[in-house]
Amino acid sequence: MHDTVNVMVTSSAELRSLNRRFRGADRPTDVLSFPSPPVARRQASRVVGEVAISADIARENARRLGHSVADEVKILVLHGILHLAGFDHEHDHGEMARKESRLRRQLKLEAGLIERVQPGADKAVTRRALIRKEREGRRDRPPGAKRRTA
Repeated sequence: MHDTVNVMVTSSAELRSLNRRFRGADRPTDVLSFPSPPVARRQASRVVGEVAISADIARENARRLGHSVADEVKILVLHGILHLAGFDHEHDHGEMARKESRLRRQLKLEAGLIERVQPGADKAVTRRALIRKEREGRRDRPPGAKRRTA
């Protein structure tokens, strides 16, 4: 896909409103994708669609998983763009998950959304985040210093 995607980063309240309006789900969500109508895709500007991201959920996910908010937004944008490209992880027998995983590795991003919701994935993702935080904590201490416990 070599066209334009508009990305809106906004509040969970706004994502909840959009989710309720377009999907009938009265709850906030991390990312929504809105494909442009076919007529808009044929125009010179070629806007494929729009991706809406909850800054609140992105911030919480980044904190919980131990990576930057910027990386979390990139993960969410990637997921949204794959939906705009026609992938659907709920019905494609893992095709979107494989594509997202490959692209995420190329972009050097942490676990993607689909990986997080697979059985047992949350524990593995959280464990990796805790290990990374522990390593970072060791780098912050002078040699020979012990880790502080609360």
